[in-house]
Amino acid sequence: MTTVDLFLSSWAALRTAVAELAGPDFERPSGCAGWLVRDLACHLIIDAQDVLITLATPVDAEPTRDAVTYWNVVQPPTGDDPLDALTVRLAAAYGDPALLKFHLDDVGSAAGRAAALADPTVRVGTRGEVLTVSDYLGAYVLEWTLHHLDLAAHLPDLAGPPADGLARSRAMLETISGAAFPRSFSDRDALLIGTGRRTPTGPERAELGGPAASLPFVLG
Repeated sequence: MTTVDLFLSSWAALRTAVAELAGPDFERPSGCAGWLVRDLACHLIIDAQDVLITLATPVDAEPTRDAVTYWNVVQPPTGDDPLDALTVRLAAAYGDPALLKFHLDDVGSAAGRAAALADPTVRVGTRGEVLTVSDYLGAYVLEWTLHHLDLAAHLPDLAGPPADGLARSRAMLETISGAAFPRSFSDRDALLIGTGRRTPTGPERAELGGPAASLPFVLG
């Protein structure tokens, strides 16, 4: 699959998963610490807006980042980020989860169409950096995959991320962190453990060896 195809399939699967949620599911915790499912859904709306803005921001300059170097390993969040707090307030303001689902479908579908129509070789600007469209969309494969895992964290019957997206995201995390996860780890477990979304068991920690001391790899 091309990078654009991976972006589109990962994004479509995530939006479909949100669309299939029942009203009470939005009040369940997500895999993002401190966020309910409704907060995560609101964050995805903001992400979709960012995709639309970035794809509409061509830059005539050489790329400064690619799909992997777009991400940095950062310190774990303290919970006092103003944008995180704003996301929670915005999510609560929607009231009816149906409005959240409608807005995500509306803006999210537009972001998907824009990605499909964009020239992968064009350079765009975001966060003070320059990437090709292909690399920018490639970076978001990791974003969509991790947040799909977050969405399903306490919803065991919800379909998970596509296998191709999981595999690409695992490879990206290993490159970003410089740590290779044991091949016995599934892609899903490597991502959950690697980003601190799940604590490794004793045997898993032993199998990880040296990299276990550096966990989690928080991306920003």
